[in-house]
Amino acid sequence: MNNVVAGFIRQPKKDTGAEAFSRCKSALVAVALASALINILYLTGSFFMLQVYDRVIPSRSIPSLIALSLLALLLYIFQGVFEVMRSRMLIRISGVFDEVLGSRVFKAVMKAPVKTKVEGDGLQMLRDFDQIRSFLSSAGPAAFLDLPWMPLYIAICFMFHPIIGFIAIGGALVLIALTFLTHRSAQSSSKQATELGNRRNTFLQAAQRNAEVVQAMGMRKDLAGRWLDQNDAYRMTSRAASDTGNVYSTISKIFRAVLQSAVLATGAVLVIENQASGGIIIASSILTSRSLAPVEQAIANWRGFVSAQQAWKRLRDAFRDLPENEAPLKLRAPYRQLAVEQLISGPPGRQEITISGVSFSINAGSAVGVIGPSASGKSSLARAVTGIWPSYRGAVRLDGATLDQWDDDDLGTHIGYLPQDIELFSGTVAENISRFQPAPEPAAVIAAAEIAGVHEMILRFPKGYETQIGPSGSMLSAGQRQRIALARALYKDPFLVVLDEPNSNLDGEGEAALAEAILSVRRRGGIVFIVAHRPSALEGCDLVLMMNEGKLVAFGPKDEVLARILRRDVKPIHAERSPTLKVVGDSQEQ
Repeated sequence: MNNVVAGFIRQPKKDTGAEAFSRCKSALVAVALASALINILYLTGSFFMLQVYDRVIPSRSIPSLIALSLLALLLYIFQGVFEVMRSRMLIRISGVFDEVLGSRVFKAVMKAPVKTKVEGDGLQMLRDFDQIRSFLSSAGPAAFLDLPWMPLYIAICFMFHPIIGFIAIGGALVLIALTFLTHRSAQSSSKQATELGNRRNTFLQAAQRNAEVVQAMGMRKDLAGRWLDQNDAYRMTSRAASDTGNVYSTISKIFRAVLQSAVLATGAVLVIENQASGGIIIASSILTSRSLAPVEQAIANWRGFVSAQQAWKRLRDAFRDLPENEAPLKLRAPYRQLAVEQLISGPPGRQEITISGVSFSINAGSAVGVIGPSASGKSSLARAVTGIWPSYRGAVRLDGATLDQWDDDDLGTHIGYLPQDIELFSGTVAENISRFQPAPEPAAVIAAAEIAGVHEMILRFPKGYETQIGPSGSMLSAGQRQRIALARALYKDPFLVVLDEPNSNLDGEGEAALAEAILSVRRRGGIVFIVAHRPSALEGCDLVLMMNEGKLVAFGPKDEVLARILRRDVKPIHAERSPTLKVVGDSQEQ
């Protein structure tokens, strides 16, 4: 068991896998000891039959038969107790694995989209985690724990008679060959089935997220056909893998039955030739069958073993690519400045640059509106400023400290972010505004709602702040979701508030509330970074920053920048003659 589990969780020092293995050491020793006792007790049936045929029947002694039967019954009871104990311990080992790695897996799943390129639906790590945990609590580990006891059974077969021992060895070699073939077929089919399953699930989840569009435009039939094609490929691959595994498993069962009959026939010949006693016929048949049972069980569980092994390799690689760094020294809350220095950034996990050479600084109490044509890098800049996208070169600094000098969770308390695509979580209004903190301060929740101008709206809900909003906020309108998300961004007065098109779903009342929220952040000494397409979003801003083709082309006081934009017909790629306008596209200040 040590070797099997260590194959999954043997990792460098301080790794979470190594921690799980370390915490399971005593349980692994207990499982190994239980396996030893179980395999010794498996000899009960063989020796019972040997004694009955060689001693009880010749002596015709009923008391001896009763005594042997009671002893055998007691040993069988002990065997059953140890079987239950081993199964329960394996389940608890999988529980320790879950306890140690569960939080790590969740954090890695959440970190992957902002650190690396994610394939499929992004939940492969969770499926791998479940696969490993399921295997550890299944009959698979027990089957592999029984394999080392094969030599003991074969040695006893030799004690019965050398010919019987050689038959047992031959049978073991054939079954080992079947195990190798099973392993080779399972490796490729399991990997292919996993990839096809991910592709199928991703497509279905995308269709589900856009269920309204699918229904409105009659796309269901065509999408169903596309999904069925992917599902057919997955089903065919899984069926082929199952068919192959079942063939090898059936061959091993039939071969073991044939071998058992061959041992019976050989025992009969040996008795006829006066080379063995009558009890050898039955005892050797039972023992030979038992000696090969672990191999047969290993073949039956081999696909699960290979799947778990591949799952652990993927999970280990994910942990390596998404390390859990030690928390840095806790810095004081920022209060002075946001500075961006020659920033180059792009989507995580891709060789693609979307913003290049951007530099600017914003002091506390200011709000900057980010404008520019579509695909100019506005939202990319917002993601880079919050640390969602990586900084390939340059830096984003809060009060002089780069974002990587902060602990992720600690940094999050100082940033409020409203993305372009609003996503709320299943729960109450209060839970969403408070960012699902376990014991939020009611006053802070209400204050955030009041600043966002949604307090009165929330009070009109059926249960006020305790109203359940459904998955992704499905019980709310688009405008309501956007305003509650704004309240979430403003919760506990973060220093930097980044808003990406916050008025895209707002009416006149909502836009007025947004403008007041921006001014509120400025009055308390915060910074607002707002990506805007509609001019009304700039009402509370004192600065404007213009992006074009991933570069900052203009930055300065709002009135001056907007005036220059209007004079240049909204094409201020090079604003080189303004005495107050900072032009960064050609690295000059005019």
